[in-house]
Amino acid sequence: MTAQLFTGAAEPVTDRTVVGENLSLPLFRTLSGVLAGHPYLKVVVDRAENTWHVLDTAAHPFHVNYVATRVLGMELAALDADLDAFNASVYMDPGRRFLLGVLSLHTEQNTEGRERTFLVLETTEADTMHGELLSFFYAFVRERVDGRLPVLLKPANHGQEEELAAISELRVPRILSHELFGARTRTPLNPGEATGRLRFFRTHEQYAAAEAGLGWADIVAMPCLPDDVPRVAGFLNTAPITPLSHTNVLASGWGIPNAIVRDLEQLVEKDALDGAWVRYQVREDGISLERLDHEPPLRAPAWHQQRIRLQPPLLEDTPVLALHRLRSTDRDRYGTKAANLGELHHVLDSRSADLTAFYARPRPPRDDLYGHLAARLGLSTPSLAELRARAADFAASTVGAPDGVALPFALQQHFLASSPALQQGIGKLKMALELDAIDALDALCLQLQHLIRHTHLPESVTRQINQAFPTTAASRRRLVVRSSSNAEDLPGFSAAGVYDSVTTVHSTGELLDAVRQVWASMLSPRSVRLRHQVGISLDDTYMGVIIQEYVPASLGGVLVTCDPTRREDFRNVYLNCSPGSPEQVVDGSVLPQQYLYNTVEGGGRTVALGSWGEALSVATRARLADLSLTGRLLQSHFSGSESDGHEVDKPLDIEWLMTEQGDFRLVQIRPYAL
Repeated sequence: MTAQLFTGAAEPVTDRTVVGENLSLPLFRTLSGVLAGHPYLKVVVDRAENTWHVLDTAAHPFHVNYVATRVLGMELAALDADLDAFNASVYMDPGRRFLLGVLSLHTEQNTEGRERTFLVLETTEADTMHGELLSFFYAFVRERVDGRLPVLLKPANHGQEEELAAISELRVPRILSHELFGARTRTPLNPGEATGRLRFFRTHEQYAAAEAGLGWADIVAMPCLPDDVPRVAGFLNTAPITPLSHTNVLASGWGIPNAIVRDLEQLVEKDALDGAWVRYQVREDGISLERLDHEPPLRAPAWHQQRIRLQPPLLEDTPVLALHRLRSTDRDRYGTKAANLGELHHVLDSRSADLTAFYARPRPPRDDLYGHLAARLGLSTPSLAELRARAADFAASTVGAPDGVALPFALQQHFLASSPALQQGIGKLKMALELDAIDALDALCLQLQHLIRHTHLPESVTRQINQAFPTTAASRRRLVVRSSSNAEDLPGFSAAGVYDSVTTVHSTGELLDAVRQVWASMLSPRSVRLRHQVGISLDDTYMGVIIQEYVPASLGGVLVTCDPTRREDFRNVYLNCSPGSPEQVVDGSVLPQQYLYNTVEGGGRTVALGSWGEALSVATRARLADLSLTGRLLQSHFSGSESDGHEVDKPLDIEWLMTEQGDFRLVQIRPYAL
């Protein structure tokens, strides 16, 4: 049995493009391909000739190539040599001859359960059509499509939404992206393939009862997987989550498939899939789940043999330092998070880093994207030095780095060494790990965590913490205490959500308790198991601590400098947000608003409104576009650079907040696991 949820387009045979003909549903199906589960085809309106071209999708994958070669008689080499200028003429010129769009076929059920089929017309996301041009485009297409099929215009970006706001929906019926796709039944989240046993749980209680028996050959399916799910073969969610949820970050870091399939329960019941052996595949354009007749020969996944080696931590006496005094090279003393925030301070304060490297990489047929970056920064024909200076100024004026202090590994080491009971407990845990006595781990870890939380801090440790935040200051301000380990944000081991942070600290006593809690999280059963699975030694694992003053936020969220569901997309960055601090987005307590922003040609679009339900203001979305571009610029520095330029394509994961005064602060910056 194969439950093929999405399928791809057929191989091309001949070019069946039609010019000037009306479009019926049978003709649509003849010419269309399939994208994200929906039949679609491309159209070109030629205003000069008062006609349109309905393209055979299999024969013509790109609008621009068709217009240039079939309509204007150009050679492809000539098009490639001046591609950006040609794109501007068909996507951005307000008086353009050609209007390029896509028609896609959708079906929905009304409240009575009856199916309604309709077409959606849209442009590419970079298209800057003004309101009257959008109206003309819609009317031209509507007149030539079978009148029995409703046609709705979907604005492709925020600019088009704003242009259409002044135009009656009677004149231009429309549907917004989040309305069309926000409640779709099946959504790929992380591509991959797995063969294993499907374990379906309707409730968290069912999952908790079976959790101890889950292993690397299981594919776990339930409404919303917990953040502490063990390392398995694949995830399936039956309720909405986002690409930046903790579980999808884990799936990305572990290289396992993950998707939302809202009708999975019906499929499970129909085909008796719970407990069955299945082959599960998630692609950018589809999801498939195939039941196997017998248990297949299984090989342990690559991560099961994975071994990660840490750089030896530096434990000599190291002072408590303000974050702005750290650099990225301090990760072996203060941990990755603290070192990255120190590096961020340096980049923004010195304005000496080259933040244009991402745009320097060739994107054939383009030699580079410098011209696009100049346009985004409001420059016409700058020199490279002027472009780099403007990029540095733009980043520094858009975001700020958080103030705070970092406690070094040495402070934790002094604390652990001060207690014979702690030393004895750590010795027992090391022995259990060496003997692979996994069944004894939980009890040993929980006992150690209890000891850490309740062991008295040596006077020398207390003094250094109090000097960083005096008693009067700690009592007067709310503080946030965050983890900063050397065993996180590593290739193949992100440790997202594994270590603790404490966000409600109001006194010196609470501050010392919070520091101990963060230290204790390094020895939680889950963190010890996950590190042991990839060969990270307990001897090499240490925890630094970041202490910051709490900053009230009007908006907060996470930004990744890629489209998590389309890995080859070099244009867009993905951003989510909700009112208040980013913690509720990170911990999954709310469904955030989701946006994509194009950092090459510009523009943005709303993906989903989440639990909030109300769109952000035009001014706020414009600010988020600036934040997104800044994230892309910072990627140039924090992803490093190699001779072939591919290193700068490694995306960043950035937690951010907007203060009540409207300023952006970056709370955390780290590599995004792909």
